[in-house]
Amino acid sequence: MNKFKHIIAACLTGVVMSSCGDSFLQLAPVSNPNAGNFFKTKADFDLASNAAYATLYTIYNPEGPVSYTGELMGDNVTILNISGNMADKWQFRDYTLAPANTMVYQFWQDFYRSLYNINIVLDKIETADVDAAYKDKVKGEMMFLRSLYYFQMVQIWGEIPLVTKPITAEESYGVLRSPVTEVYAQIVKDLQFAASKLPLASAAGAGKVSKGAAQALLGKVYLTMGDKTNAATTLKEVVSSGQYQLLPSYATLWSPTNKNTKESIFEIQYLGGSSTAPFSDYYLGFFPNSNALGFYGSGMNQVVDDTWNEYETGDARRVASIDTGFTDAKGTFTRVKFPKKWQDKTAPIIGQRIAANNNFMVLRYADVLLLLTEATGDAQYLNQVRKRAGMPEFGTAAYPSKYSTIEAATEHERRVELAFEFQRWFDLKRTNRALTVLAAKGKSVSQAKLLIPIPNVVRDQNSKITQNAGY
Repeated sequence: MNKFKHIIAACLTGVVMSSCGDSFLQLAPVSNPNAGNFFKTKADFDLASNAAYATLYTIYNPEGPVSYTGELMGDNVTILNISGNMADKWQFRDYTLAPANTMVYQFWQDFYRSLYNINIVLDKIETADVDAAYKDKVKGEMMFLRSLYYFQMVQIWGEIPLVTKPITAEESYGVLRSPVTEVYAQIVKDLQFAASKLPLASAAGAGKVSKGAAQALLGKVYLTMGDKTNAATTLKEVVSSGQYQLLPSYATLWSPTNKNTKESIFEIQYLGGSSTAPFSDYYLGFFPNSNALGFYGSGMNQVVDDTWNEYETGDARRVASIDTGFTDAKGTFTRVKFPKKWQDKTAPIIGQRIAANNNFMVLRYADVLLLLTEATGDAQYLNQVRKRAGMPEFGTAAYPSKYSTIEAATEHERRVELAFEFQRWFDLKRTNRALTVLAAKGKSVSQAKLLIPIPNVVRDQNSKITQNAGY
């Protein structure tokens, strides 16, 4: 079989959420004749949908594509000693990415394999004998996931092959890079459908996509497209829905036992403590590259002093977000800054991995409020976030004068409120601040380097796929 088929037309993944049964794991690839006999009942589609949801574990992994770009290519973090191919990983940090980078190719594969899982569900459910309400719900959930992935991809690579149905190896040669405008048009179309069909958060169920999740993502997409009017309208609908609110304490957001709260809009579900469950790797991934505590930290996204200093005096979010070191079994303290939001110190250690129980929030209400200030210029939304943190509100005498404009205030607030949540690089790109901010901090960045290269392997397999400028 041609290798390109594995890039954008892979088999259904064997990684499923904990509610899936063995029957799904034992399915033959969907290219086999028995696939047509599988997609028949609601139970079948529940299993396939769960498999599509499970791709979030790959895309939002602490060493996945959104982490490497959203954080490591920004200015919040760095990596030093790290497991695996350090040279290829350092290229993200240093803006020296090459088309032959093995991580770039892996991330390309991760996205398109995940998209195939989603597209096969969308394709099969169109003709399935299931009720219309269920069909619309499944379609809305899958379209949200597809939009989320394409939104990340178009920010990471720019023009990309836009695939919205399962295709054969032969068909894949005719799928070239689509203009950015076409990719965004598909994202908007999918999210508008999802928002019109999905239930409110109160009825959606934990971990499932809701109307508010589709609207929140759509608002962010509009803002990235430069459409502040539609962004503001859509984000205000999230606020006026009454489904979400800021928790009284920022620190409680990160407890491994405090999941799916009123502040959470879309959250990836994990279940710690078992080697057979999808436990959370964020604490392990962001712990320094050491096995001093009985598990081996990956050393991803180590916090730089510039981020530590971004927090104002008395801002408790710094204490809740950043650890300043660790003490090993011998009582020796090692001073190092690393993210602590997802720490779970009571989790069991299984095979030098800590089986943590923390979920990961892809979208939360504070993000929506800050996006609203960005879209409207109205500080009332930003000030809700500041008030929760116990910090002086924008427009008051006690507010720091160094962030005197609403744009500077919003940039600052998003950096400290959403630190290490895979937002920073995308924020700087969206606001056209990436070159100014990153160059001032020693990054060898240029306009061309704000997109990563198309992998060599992809272009070797299809010479009609073009390369990004600068590579």
